[in-house]
Amino acid sequence: MRKSLLATATAAVLGYLLVIPASAASAGPGAPGIGDPYYPTYGNGGYDVSHYDLDLRYQPATDTLSGTATIRATATQGLTSFDLDFALTVGKVTVDGRPARFATSGEQELVVTPARTLPRGRPFTVTVTYSGVPSGVQRYGFTSWQRTADGGVAANEPESAWWWFPSNDHPLDKATYDVTVRVPEGEQAISNGLLVSQHTAGGWTGYHWRQDAPQATYLATLALGHFDITRSRTRAGVPVINAYSTALPATTAANARKGVEQTADIIDFLSTWFGPYPFDAAGGYVPDVPSHFSLEAQTRVFYSPAVFATADGNGTVAHELSHQWWGDDVSLERWSDIWLNEGFATYGSWLWAEHQGGPTTQQAARETYDSYPADDPFWTVEPGDPGPDKQFDDAVYDRGAVAIQALRTTIGEHAFRELLRAWPAQHRYGNGTIAEFRALAERLSGRDLGAFFTTWLYTPAKPATLPGT
Repeated sequence: MRKSLLATATAAVLGYLLVIPASAASAGPGAPGIGDPYYPTYGNGGYDVSHYDLDLRYQPATDTLSGTATIRATATQGLTSFDLDFALTVGKVTVDGRPARFATSGEQELVVTPARTLPRGRPFTVTVTYSGVPSGVQRYGFTSWQRTADGGVAANEPESAWWWFPSNDHPLDKATYDVTVRVPEGEQAISNGLLVSQHTAGGWTGYHWRQDAPQATYLATLALGHFDITRSRTRAGVPVINAYSTALPATTAANARKGVEQTADIIDFLSTWFGPYPFDAAGGYVPDVPSHFSLEAQTRVFYSPAVFATADGNGTVAHELSHQWWGDDVSLERWSDIWLNEGFATYGSWLWAEHQGGPTTQQAARETYDSYPADDPFWTVEPGDPGPDKQFDDAVYDRGAVAIQALRTTIGEHAFRELLRAWPAQHRYGNGTIAEFRALAERLSGRDLGAFFTTWLYTPAKPATLPGT
């Protein structure tokens, strides 16, 4: 009797499985991380975002942000549920217009369960309604939202998105953006890309910014407050929009304008090295915040006012604008490839300094190489894989730039210049790895560069010699 019942039950289950569509049978939850070895919980698996449409309202008196994020994505597997990275309070979630269940998990995971399983390859739309006080959110011991006397700023690396909008928060999943922000009349809202419209009604002013080129989530920025705005254009006609907090000290404000207003000239110069500027807008903003870092937010660089406290900071401006090619246009595939961002941005600032009559790039490399003795901890950091604790160490920037100059000397001027233009062109609006960059350098130069890359990027010791000297 028992064997007969078991056989009957088994046959019933097998018969049931035979009529389940393959996409449903293989469906499951999307991974809570995209697979980055440095940050296992960052990003999410199971889908790919194509566009974020953010409709927000901000009240500076209380630092309250509320609104709706509409996210267009495609399932890359059968999905019974999926995660978004987010830290504010969620009121409602729908998937393709149907109410979806949601719950929070861990530091920043919003787990969404749609009413119906999403088959692999299926485009879908998820809408999240939310509100909260971003400056009150602490994750992993820090906040990526800085409150100011007249508003707030979202800018940080390697993440800042989940303080103000739900996302697949990793550079591997880039998307386009529409950001509409309503603020009390008299306030202003700055974001990436071009300002599509501005409209005031009922005591509120709405600003609609659009970023048409794919953008990594950490490069999305938002600044709310009072700003002086300037406008200009590059030689190629790209509009440059810069913004300066009206609360900046007079000296800082003057220095900031002197440095940031060189944006068009610096882009024109860097374009001769890296190829055409990749976006339809450029510029930056200097808010009144206490932080000491700057960030290459795509088309709208965030500059700390500390950069301009005593000088015009044009080296920093050149560094961040170099990122528009190295990090923004071509983004890293995993955070261990940070050298592709910071080494080349530092090298771009060396190129600009030489152009301005300063040291040559070879002199800058020589000075850096000589300034650290062989037993200095500086040389123990491997720029090609520094580890999450050393990801933004000076060595990634400076040893990384020395390595680029050494590469220039090793492969020759023609191949080097071709390489600096080919990399952004071949990976336009996508992602890349150091391994892919090495392969391109080898193809263009006709040389095996394995030993070179091992010595300069993956050996925790000072290279014995600096090529070219």
